[in-house]
Amino acid sequence: MTEARGSAGPNGETHARNAPGAPCWVSLMVHGLAATEEFYGSLFGWEFQPGPQQLGPYVRALLDGHEVAGIGQLPPDRHLPVAWTPYLASEDVDLTAETVRLCGGTVGVGPLDAGDAGRLVIGSDPAGAVFGVWQAAAHLGTSIAGVPGTPAWHELLTFETTSVAKFYETVFGYEEEPVVSADFDYVTLHIAGRPVAGLHGVGNALPRDRGPHWMTYFEAADTDEAVALVVDLGGHVLKPPHDSAHGRVATVADPEGAWFSLIHVER
Repeated sequence: MTEARGSAGPNGETHARNAPGAPCWVSLMVHGLAATEEFYGSLFGWEFQPGPQQLGPYVRALLDGHEVAGIGQLPPDRHLPVAWTPYLASEDVDLTAETVRLCGGTVGVGPLDAGDAGRLVIGSDPAGAVFGVWQAAAHLGTSIAGVPGTPAWHELLTFETTSVAKFYETVFGYEEEPVVSADFDYVTLHIAGRPVAGLHGVGNALPRDRGPHWMTYFEAADTDEAVALVVDLGGHVLKPPHDSAHGRVATVADPEGAWFSLIHVER
């Protein structure tokens, strides 16, 4: 992982339209919406507002009145992995969807309208990692950053970075900056010289039941305290808190099994 995105203003607010390819939203589809709201509300202090109704039972998480993330309810007959999904900004989601297909990816949902909020696609890269694409209209995406309870970074865990980096660069126009190391396969994706996401090739260390997947890092005021609260609220620890070059970080799962990371970044 590298530094968190640098688009926050002096008060942690971000209101500008996101550049194409920039992570602009995160969404979670679950089986128990009310219980999930209770978990994340207690963990991050989120409050919830319903809608857009075109997405079915769906709420937007708010922090101090600013939109942070979305949580929706899966239909009872859909036995999909419960996972946080990052959405990458696009100025033309239909064209992006076609490019995803041409580059060996898959489009699973959409393109479809979410009312007047915007237009979306859910797809997967050639290795199978799921991501969203968002063409903003009324809803620009996450409107606050750099404070506890907000997304701080997005990282793809995959088999190897070379081919998937080429996919994301072609579809979204990223510049890449590989880590030159014989035993560490990592690429940072940049937009206009700014780091926006990371790709980490971990080979056979990928969990067999999960495969390649995106990981969202949420900012925590205190990583150790946040991890203890996750456990108290019915979640569990996948990787205990530890110091890294970028802050104190841990990986956890919510009660339905959605993985995410917590990080405290010293500023």
